[in-house]
Amino acid sequence: NLCVTKEMKTAYDRCKARVEQIIEDCSRKRLNSRCIIFSDLEFDLEEDRDACLYGLERDATCRPPDVLRVTDIFRRPEPVLFKEGATADDLVQGQLQDCWFLAALATVCTASKDSNWIEEKICVKHDVQAGVYGFIFYRDSGWVDVIVDDLLFIHAPKYENLQEEEQNRFQRDKDQYNQVARSGSKSLYFASSGTEGETWVPLIEKAFAKLHGDYAALNYGFTCDAVESLTGGVYNCFHLHDILDKDKFWKEELMKLSDEVNKDKAKKDRVFSCLIASPSCDEDKLMLVRGLKPEHAYSIIDAIEHASTGKRFVKIRNPWGRGGEWNGPWSDGSREWTTKWPVPNTEEQVHIRAEDLHHTFGDDGQFIMEYDDFITTWSYVDRTKLFNDEWAYSSHWLNVSTRPSPSAWSPGDVSFSITIVEDTPAVIVLSQLDDRAFQELSGCYKWSLDFVVHKQGPGKEEIGRSVHERLWRRSINLELQNLAKGTYIVHVRLFDSSPLVYLTQRIGKVGSKT
Repeated sequence: NLCVTKEMKTAYDRCKARVEQIIEDCSRKRLNSRCIIFSDLEFDLEEDRDACLYGLERDATCRPPDVLRVTDIFRRPEPVLFKEGATADDLVQGQLQDCWFLAALATVCTASKDSNWIEEKICVKHDVQAGVYGFIFYRDSGWVDVIVDDLLFIHAPKYENLQEEEQNRFQRDKDQYNQVARSGSKSLYFASSGTEGETWVPLIEKAFAKLHGDYAALNYGFTCDAVESLTGGVYNCFHLHDILDKDKFWKEELMKLSDEVNKDKAKKDRVFSCLIASPSCDEDKLMLVRGLKPEHAYSIIDAIEHASTGKRFVKIRNPWGRGGEWNGPWSDGSREWTTKWPVPNTEEQVHIRAEDLHHTFGDDGQFIMEYDDFITTWSYVDRTKLFNDEWAYSSHWLNVSTRPSPSAWSPGDVSFSITIVEDTPAVIVLSQLDDRAFQELSGCYKWSLDFVVHKQGPGKEEIGRSVHERLWRRSINLELQNLAKGTYIVHVRLFDSSPLVYLTQRIGKVGSKT
């Protein structure tokens, strides 16, 4: 039930054809005894490294010392894009502050029982020997294709660039140094896979960086934006303290993740991520919440209702891939796992085992929380609604002049009409351009959006209002279960704010590994 549209198929086919042409060119050069490995001149990590790493400002803390081909990093075992599909367990964060993107990858991995969405839809085509990889992403109401080569930044410099003391640590053995420091997933400077020899994680991160201009553009963001880029879905942000009916939220939202609830469906129709907000904008003052890092994106992997006891649990993952786990009740090895719990309406008591919740203990970034603790600990849950081919899609972009600031925040900045020819469920989305690629040049204001929908005609009946999100989000929406045929007027209002205020809202802070 993911967004499989005609436009996506067009982008997929276009990307596939481009990759196949590159593979053919490399094969032709091989016959002529020339270079046979693809080099991406548009995103050249060797010859144009600073342009690939930074935006307008150079970050002195981000200086990867060298670049290697995937086939030089992974020799034994030989590199493969996927070993057993794309799973949340594969994701290990590197030196970028892109937890939001990696959390989105883990979140999207939960959308398919076979974990094949990223493998079959996003990673279009590749050739290990030619060093070429093609991907597609959703941006500004359309699917775009991105092709990269297999050059990746690594932690370790060339042996010849080491000081004599450092060479002595390896007994002045260059081969030993290369094997220990310059090979395998551990050598990668940015994101890597937890499965040795698997390469999809660093390569999709590279492609996403190319899409937005450079690696630095991936620092800080909202997980739901990245999920939208990977699926074409529409997101909402739930403020957990605003949820009136916690039982309804469990049954009608989180349980849509459960394989038991969706056992007759090939795929789920929504995915979730979560965040703990902090009142402090100072990185040094961010305090861990029972082991969890505030202002850091986590993926919600599963929701489980224990069959015997009826207890409700949420399975969550930290994109670090290790550490940063919940250390409260039901954390790995806690006393709750050895306690017997009553079975409702009986005198029986039972243990709740980790395997009952599809969980294994270990420092792998995944952990279990009871639903009540989940509600009181986390601040926000982002839900992305995913669409299948039954949904028709239409969009139109406008260049809008707004009222001068300061002005009252009221409807009327923009108005437009929508005509529906038959009764239908509908989602109305109002969005701004994705400015991540040019955010340093995007102007002196960030905009929050809001809208109200009226039915055209006498009385101008109000149909609904957009759902409130966190301020300065890229888009807002209104979901209607049944929109009657007719013409509707959408009245938009805009609210602007200084980007200095916006910066304090970003997930992740300078100097942190988030």
